[in-house]
Amino acid sequence: MRGNSQHMTTRSTKRVKPSGVFARLVEELRFFIKLSIFMLAILTLVWGHYKIPSESMQPTLEVGDHIYVSKFAYGYSRHSLPLGLHKLPLPDGKVFSRLPNRGDIVVFRNPNNGTVMIKRAVGLPGDEVQVVEGRLIINGGMVPRESQGDLLYRVNDTFGSILGASLYAESLPSDDEPHFIFEQSDDAPLDNTDIFDVPQGHIFFMGDNRERSTDSRLTRTDPFGNDMRESDFGPGFVPLDHLIGRADFLMFSFNRCDRTEGLRCPDVGRAPSRL
Repeated sequence: MRGNSQHMTTRSTKRVKPSGVFARLVEELRFFIKLSIFMLAILTLVWGHYKIPSESMQPTLEVGDHIYVSKFAYGYSRHSLPLGLHKLPLPDGKVFSRLPNRGDIVVFRNPNNGTVMIKRAVGLPGDEVQVVEGRLIINGGMVPRESQGDLLYRVNDTFGSILGASLYAESLPSDDEPHFIFEQSDDAPLDNTDIFDVPQGHIFFMGDNRERSTDSRLTRTDPFGNDMRESDFGPGFVPLDHLIGRADFLMFSFNRCDRTEGLRCPDVGRAPSRL
């Protein structure tokens, strides 16, 4: 009995590689995808991009300014992580921790309510900081300031209010050059404070627009001892591991300044510039 043998043939399917113009387009696309992933990692882990939401750092920074922040300037902690990852149950502390220089503009997380803030580092660990009649005093010495004149500007609020301010050039100890501040008066609630003894491992911050800044002069109570809403909590002394980074570059601005005659309006050519 002859058995019929059945031969089964299998067709091997080979992947056809794209060729010509299509192949080059695929390779270019892969390259740009990898580049985008790399740049995203750099811009979120090494550098941070932030938009200025308030007037607390005028005249240095305006509402609508976009800045880049060096996250490794003071070391790296969970508060430096992007996309809300700081909420993960990670340990406190900082890797390669370094102190800011007095006068640095720093982005940090408010330890009392978790909001991200930007202010100027005024007091370092061990410093004594006080404000008396609007004048900043550090370790018993009054910080010099020189009047640059008075001005009017429109507030970025619902009503478009107009405020008057005095412009000063203020020189912190060890400053290479002065920075500018606004003062509406020298007898506002935060213009006369007790002495703040900055603890080790903490920084004392103030805004350049002194009367319109919620900064280390405030914690969970206002100057009259009343409780505040959580959204208005000041940071008080800020732990080093809450520092996110140093504001290094003003890249561009979407500031929509009212150029009414007689009102101050910042120069549109401020950006890009180093802070």
